[in-house]
Amino acid sequence: MATETPPPSNTARQLPSAEEFVEVQASAEFGELRRSYRSFAFPLTLAFIAWYLLYVLLSNFAGDFMGTKLFGNVNVAFVLGLAQFVTTFLIAWWYSRHAAAKLDPKAEAIKSRMEGGA
Repeated sequence: MATETPPPSNTARQLPSAEEFVEVQASAEFGELRRSYRSFAFPLTLAFIAWYLLYVLLSNFAGDFMGTKLFGNVNVAFVLGLAQFVTTFLIAWWYSRHAAAKLDPKAEAIKSRMEGGA
């Protein structure tokens, strides 16, 4: 059974004015949204950059350590290189959960109010 999408609304939406945007930007709710984003994204970004630079520095200056065989032909450099990919995907997954739980509801509430839905 196929369902049809509803027809577009005939009522024209009033776009918020520049003053309304400035007012919302100065609000405590928007400030909390920004703080919530920054408190998650900035430390995690810095940690990942430090982790990446550590890998690069070890590759350049600790060749003996990075060449240490762990088992078979697998060495420390290979394991740490794979860990770079794993941490990238873990961070993306963690951020998507954080955004869905903390950021999206706040942003949707602000958007809804700005568009006149609340």
